[in-house]
Amino acid sequence: MDIARFRAVVIDTEDARGLAEFYRELVGLRYRPGDEPPAPGEPDPNGGEWLAMRSPEGVRISFQQVERMPRATWPEGPVPQMLHLDFMVGSAEQLQEQHDRALALGATELRDESSFEEPLYVFADPAGHPFCIFVSPDYAEGDADW
Repeated sequence: MDIARFRAVVIDTEDARGLAEFYRELVGLRYRPGDEPPAPGEPDPNGGEWLAMRSPEGVRISFQQVERMPRATWPEGPVPQMLHLDFMVGSAEQLQEQHDRALALGATELRDESSFEEPLYVFADPAGHPFCIFVSPDYAEGDADW
């Protein structure tokens, strides 16, 4: 029996280009050919609709322009997160470096759980989508084998 195969995670946003650039800088995403930002002052026809990217590990993430999207208020409030992305690093030192990078790129810190057994930070990206960066023993292998 054939089954459907996973293609990509698609993130809705009011600023597809801006959010794509945030994640490009944060985790090294690469644009699908033709979706790269235009030269300064040139029109950006794809940036107002749909942008596809791929991580160094091969994960596909796309950004879909929407007219309006409420920001998640998670962990409290009326608007749930609906989904979040997880990113891993290999050490507490790398976690702190990525924490500082995420904030410098425009993320907002939602929770500091860096003193937990599995240290992590929870952030909101510039569009309000929650994401986590945590220390994982799987980092050295490149992926979890579970």
